[in-house]
Amino acid sequence: MLAQLPLVYTLLMAAFATFVFCLAIDRWMKARKLTLVFLVISAGCCLGMIEVGALQYQHWSARQMLVEYSFTWTGLTIGMFPSRKLFLEYGNEWRRGVRREKYAYPARCQAALYVSVILMGFLGFLFAT
Repeated sequence: MLAQLPLVYTLLMAAFATFVFCLAIDRWMKARKLTLVFLVISAGCCLGMIEVGALQYQHWSARQMLVEYSFTWTGLTIGMFPSRKLFLEYGNEWRRGVRREKYAYPARCQAALYVSVILMGFLGFLFAT
């Protein structure tokens, strides 16, 4: 459905999803270098998804994979929302020089992340076909 849009619109969807994700990381962690790292990782994931889609037996088009990427990345951002205070706390500790041996990530935050990414990935699949 959404994959029938022109390539420009699917690129804008992917860019917007990446922008929202990087904005959330920047606001929660308050580390510009980390935001730039996540921007590069996001671009690499987007290009990787397009390449993997092209290698599939069904030959997913770039537009379909951009729709899937947009929905999945939006799901990742939504899924990370419940743990924003934890990220803010860890970011503040990191800037003050406090290093922990292990950073705890509660099970309820993990569950929210997994459910959100899986649900949005499924919706992206439905809208991409």
